[in-house]
Amino acid sequence: MSDHKLQLIPLGGLGEFGMNSMAIRYGDEIIVVDAGMMFPDAELLGVDIVTPDFAYLEQNRDKVLALILTHGHEDHIGAVPFLLSEINVPVYSAAFTLALVERRLEEHGLLDGAKLHKVKPGSKVSIGAFSIEFIHVTHSIVSAMALAITTPLGVIIHTGDFKVDPTPTDNEPFDLHTFAEYGKRGVLLLMSDSTNVDRPGYTESERAVRPRLDEIFYRAERRLVISCFSSSIHRLQQILDVAAEYGRKVAFLGRSINNVTEIAHSLGLLHLPDGILLRPQDIMQAAPDKVVVVASGTQGEPMSALSRIAVDNHKNLSVDRGDTVVLSARIIPGNEKGIYRMINHFAKRGADVIYGSMNPPVHVSGHGSIEELRLILNLLRPRYFLPIHGEYRQMAKHAALASHLRGAGLEETFTLETGETLEIDRTGARRGEKVAVGRVCIDSGTIDEVVEDIVIRDRRHLSEDGFVLPIIAINKHSGKSETLPEIVSRGFMSFEDGSGLLQQARQVVARTLESSSREELTDWGVMQEKIRADLKRFLNKETQRRPLIMPVILEV
Repeated sequence: MSDHKLQLIPLGGLGEFGMNSMAIRYGDEIIVVDAGMMFPDAELLGVDIVTPDFAYLEQNRDKVLALILTHGHEDHIGAVPFLLSEINVPVYSAAFTLALVERRLEEHGLLDGAKLHKVKPGSKVSIGAFSIEFIHVTHSIVSAMALAITTPLGVIIHTGDFKVDPTPTDNEPFDLHTFAEYGKRGVLLLMSDSTNVDRPGYTESERAVRPRLDEIFYRAERRLVISCFSSSIHRLQQILDVAAEYGRKVAFLGRSINNVTEIAHSLGLLHLPDGILLRPQDIMQAAPDKVVVVASGTQGEPMSALSRIAVDNHKNLSVDRGDTVVLSARIIPGNEKGIYRMINHFAKRGADVIYGSMNPPVHVSGHGSIEELRLILNLLRPRYFLPIHGEYRQMAKHAALASHLRGAGLEETFTLETGETLEIDRTGARRGEKVAVGRVCIDSGTIDEVVEDIVIRDRRHLSEDGFVLPIIAINKHSGKSETLPEIVSRGFMSFEDGSGLLQQARQVVARTLESSSREELTDWGVMQEKIRADLKRFLNKETQRRPLIMPVILEV
């Protein structure tokens, strides 16, 4: 065993936001930390979610021993059903995280066969050559944990997502003591969250939101509608507490927020003051100054509760002039257009909309800023450092942040992207061979959920250049076209603008038919290709565009 090397294989989450997944291999044993998803770019037309390609794990399925989840955000657990459908390995995490995973596995029909193991901070599990201790960290979701993974070559610390919150709302502070203990004993490798490396100072405590909530409740004369991330249990608890103080009842709208609050309450992580809940169907009958509605949909998702409320299309709530709408969440880059469109709808309805940065804040980040990242580096003083969770510019900045430790234990820092590997053995650490990785596009509305590259290419082609359908009626007895071919166009050009061009296109198809032999005319496959080639050449020459051409031949 002493000759074996340790390999770190990022399957997602390095050089990108989301899809966090890291395989750790020692000899012939592999454990996987997290299996997350990401939402698609605008270029991935019709795709619902994107997951890592787990081909490496599938090729080594007999070596994969377990999946360990640091916390319950979608960018860390969203791909669990897709991984377990291929390799059904034991899953270890906190009770709350596993409860969120159970819902997803149930949707995919995988729950009955899943092997889920609940762990608590401070507990240790042995998996093959690995011994893993779970360490409590503070984040924007409850039950977040870092991992101390002891291997035959030394200790690896994986921070997961974190911030060092000195005054968390649940009074369970970041376990700096355990981090310091590992730092004293010696850390071989640190993998640390890079998300907020661009932000100076410290990230504000979750409690910093309370003064702003107090002010909003005090000033609101009518109905209050507050939206936050469904998983932000600490934020939801503060909203419930302030609502109870001001004598307002709380109604939850949105499937995700109802699911998560139900799970958190059942696990004792969310306390509901007596008589605080209001049924959604009773919102409009209650006195407006005695109601708070907590709705999901902070990012302007088209079918979310908040988006439907904004356009007055929700069966349980209609926002009126004088109501207050609060977005207690950050705007995720790329979602600006949808969010501002939703805010505009609320403004047109006469609502007072509160969003964005302000002091005191209406939202605080769940990720540590520069000083917290520096604190973790100083506590652990690793031999090697690998920044994770962020775009390349952020990981590079995080790597530079660690440079002050050179000469104080740190030998080398590695900035990797997904698919690039790190190898460690008795002689040191170095970049290893690349592993084939990629992304899998999931379209949940299709029979086969995985969307192939060719499908996305065709969707992009259609969105840019449209399509043209030449329709040809051929007499089955004579093999000749009865009339001039018809041409239907969508997304290519309007009939008015292109009427002359489409007439010429009809003549091009007619000439193709005339120049074809009787034998060719009876072979529809050959004729479709000939028509497509001639029409494509003509349209490209005339318009410099390449619409999708699909000839339709009818036998009459």
